[in-house]
Amino acid sequence: MRRYFVFGLLIGLFAGLHEANAQKVEIVKDEYIFTDAPFKACHASTIVKLGNGKLLAAWFGGTQESNPDVCIWTAENDGTKWSSPVKVADGIQPDGKRYACWNPVLFKAASGTLYLHYKIGPNPREWWAVYKTSNDDGKTWSAATALPKGFFGPIKNKPVQLANGDIFYPSSTESSDEKTWQIHLERSDAALKKWEKINIDCDTFQLIQPSILRYSKQKLQLLSRSKQNVIVQNWSNDDGKTWSKSTSTALPNPNSGSDAVTVKGYQLLVYNPLTAGKNWWEGRSVLKLAVSKDGEHWKDLYTFEQHDKGEYSYPAIIADKTGNVYVTYTHDRSRIKFVQLRFIK
Repeated sequence: MRRYFVFGLLIGLFAGLHEANAQKVEIVKDEYIFTDAPFKACHASTIVKLGNGKLLAAWFGGTQESNPDVCIWTAENDGTKWSSPVKVADGIQPDGKRYACWNPVLFKAASGTLYLHYKIGPNPREWWAVYKTSNDDGKTWSAATALPKGFFGPIKNKPVQLANGDIFYPSSTESSDEKTWQIHLERSDAALKKWEKINIDCDTFQLIQPSILRYSKQKLQLLSRSKQNVIVQNWSNDDGKTWSKSTSTALPNPNSGSDAVTVKGYQLLVYNPLTAGKNWWEGRSVLKLAVSKDGEHWKDLYTFEQHDKGEYSYPAIIADKTGNVYVTYTHDRSRIKFVQLRFIK
């Protein structure tokens, strides 16, 4: 009996090790979206899949972050190459005053309408939210529409559309005195006419920029950036109507944006796995891809960047049902990097 028991333990251990090491990625493309551009600095990219194998990426670019000349730019990938950057939004107001644009988020709804959410304002404490729509996959855009007062839409990461057509936006606010960061969710109907806010208990954490992961029809998870050198999580078991109090994950993070996506029943997370330094950019020199089945236990799967210094940050990640994964991120504030990979279970 002892021999069979030990044999069973060994079989179980082997199966567990096999499961833990089964997932891998194959790199398909690793390239810059552009090498020359009509702006000095860029940041906060976003990406969406269009029809016919095409992709659209967006980011903000200008002299430097928060400068009034910062605009929203896009580039399309036709399956083989990226187009030159095109300016699609600026912060010029009706009275002629100009503000910086911030944090674009691309999202294609089930209706086929393409949304470009972004912010306008002098800083993240005073910005306001607007969006544009496109019915030709980003070739032309509508005028900007402001969100209802008090709503901000997706702050950095993509929204999620529910089965009934409603859209969940991972959102957050920063207080004017910079002492309080608070995440919340916003929900709109499919036409973006009716809006509601879902509050979340952040406990003692300072949190912004959540991303949304789905585990089942009812179970969802939020992963957020914090000031506490760790990625923080919240859980919902009623399809996002209510959420648990914030708790720490085991994932270190230097107060830098991350993004996550569900693919093939697994969760993929792109993040900076270091802790913060004295300056805000320190800790952003390494960028990794992690995988999890349950959202509690994560394993690093791939390293996008590993340097002693520099900023490789603010990733965006999307995926399709077959395991194709697309990632963009800031490459030292001067370019946007694109990586296409295959996730294999």
